[in-house]
Amino acid sequence: MATATHNAWKLFKTAPPTAWFGLIVVSIYVIVALLAPFFAPYGETEIVDVAGLGVGDSEKFLLGTDHIGRDVLSRIIYGARNTVGIAFVTTLVTFLIGAVAGLLAAVLGGWVDQILSRIVDTLMAIPPLIFALLILTIVGTSVLNMIIVIAILDSTRVFRLARAVGMNVVVMDYVEVAKLRGEGLWWIIRYEVLPNISAPLAAEFGLRFCFVFLFIASLSFLGLGLQPPTADWGSMVREMSTLITFGLPTPLFPAAAVALLTVSVNFVVDWFLHKTSGLKT
Repeated sequence: MATATHNAWKLFKTAPPTAWFGLIVVSIYVIVALLAPFFAPYGETEIVDVAGLGVGDSEKFLLGTDHIGRDVLSRIIYGARNTVGIAFVTTLVTFLIGAVAGLLAAVLGGWVDQILSRIVDTLMAIPPLIFALLILTIVGTSVLNMIIVIAILDSTRVFRLARAVGMNVVVMDYVEVAKLRGEGLWWIIRYEVLPNISAPLAAEFGLRFCFVFLFIASLSFLGLGLQPPTADWGSMVREMSTLITFGLPTPLFPAAAVALLTVSVNFVVDWFLHKTSGLKT
C-alpha cells in the first residue's frame, strides 16, 4: 500500500500545471457533488426570494436568485450532484455495453464481429442528438430512459475503440497459447486482452464522460433531460436565459460550471495519454 502511494505521488509530481489544475478542479467537483447538502446554503428547490429582490443582492445570495426566487449557488451545487452523477453512471453503462461488445467482436471474430459491427455502423449513421430527442419524446424523459438511450448511442464509439485495440492483442502469441491451453473466452478477455488495452480505454473513459456530460446538458437545455424542479446545469441555463436581457449574468454561472469541468477533465485525459504513450517531451 505504501509503495503504491509513493509511486502515485511520484507520478503526480511530474504532472504539468494543466494536469494539476484539472485534478484539483475535478476533485472539488466530486467533493461538492457528494456533499451537496452540506455546502448548499439553501435547499435545491427552496424559494428564498419571493419578491425577486435577491437577484443582485450579493450579501444574501452570492450568485443571486433565478426567475422564481431560488438561490442560484445552491442549485449549481445540487446540479453538480445531479448532472455529474448521472453523467458518470451513464458513462459506466456506456463502457459496459461498448467494451464488452467490442472485445467479443475482437476475440470471436467471424459472424459475431460482422453482426455487431453492422449494428454499430447503423447506429453511428444516425445523428445522436436527433435520435435521442426522438426516442425520449416517445418513451418519456425519465432518468432511466435517458441513461439507457445515451449509453446505447455512445457505446458505439467505445465499441469501435475496444474492437480496434483488442484485435491488435488477440493475434499475439500469448493469446494463442492461452487458447491452446483451453482457457475460456471470458478468461482470455479478462486476463490476456483487457490488461493490455486498459490505458487507451481509461483515456477514452475520460473523453466519453465529457461527451456524455455535454450531451445531458444539451438535452436538459432542450427540455428533454432532467426535469424541473431537479437542479441541472443545462436546464438552469434555459430557465434563466431571459435574465440576460436585463443585464444579469446569472445564466452564465451554470454554463461556466459546465465549461470548467469539461476543460479540466480534458487536461487530465491529455496528461494521462501523454504518460501512457511513452512520450518524453
